[in-house]
Amino acid sequence: MRSLILFLTLVAVLAACQTTGGRSALKSGSPYAPGDAAGDDLVDGLIVGHRLMAAEEYELALKAYYRGAAEHGPTVDVLSAIGSANLKLGRLGQAETILRKATKVDQTFVPAWNNLGVVLMEQGKVAEASLVFKTAFALDSGRSDEIRKNLSLALAKLDNAAYDPVQEDKFSLVRRGTNEYLLLTNY
Repeated sequence: MRSLILFLTLVAVLAACQTTGGRSALKSGSPYAPGDAAGDDLVDGLIVGHRLMAAEEYELALKAYYRGAAEHGPTVDVLSAIGSANLKLGRLGQAETILRKATKVDQTFVPAWNNLGVVLMEQGKVAEASLVFKTAFALDSGRSDEIRKNLSLALAKLDNAAYDPVQEDKFSLVRRGTNEYLLLTNY
């Protein structure tokens, strides 16, 4: 009996010394198992939020963007995304506040400037919106047709007091990755 206990103890000790490819085998030092999506972009709050915005699930997108803020901090991408979601939810005051913060974090971030212009247009602040769209257009070097269209609409409304608000286009710009913009329009 004593030899059986000694044998089992020896087997247990040797088994404990055996490498299993577990946590110590990870090269990245990550506590997650290989293939686990916890650190992948698939669950990144910003990416999930962008997908939810495209699916017109704005409240869920806003929650995902807040999760992105917890993951990344208050970056210009996060603030611009939160502002866009608030815009789509009709929370214009909140959207304006957040987008103004975004333009202060990075004064060269085109989507934040453009989205701020959209908010200002929605609030009837056409003169300020025109200036903001001009800033977005200049920062973009005129490459984006969507921003050019936004600027043209704002200038037309500014110049024409009889501009027909019934036919007014509603537009917003959503950031989708590096230097890629998606203009969402509702006619």
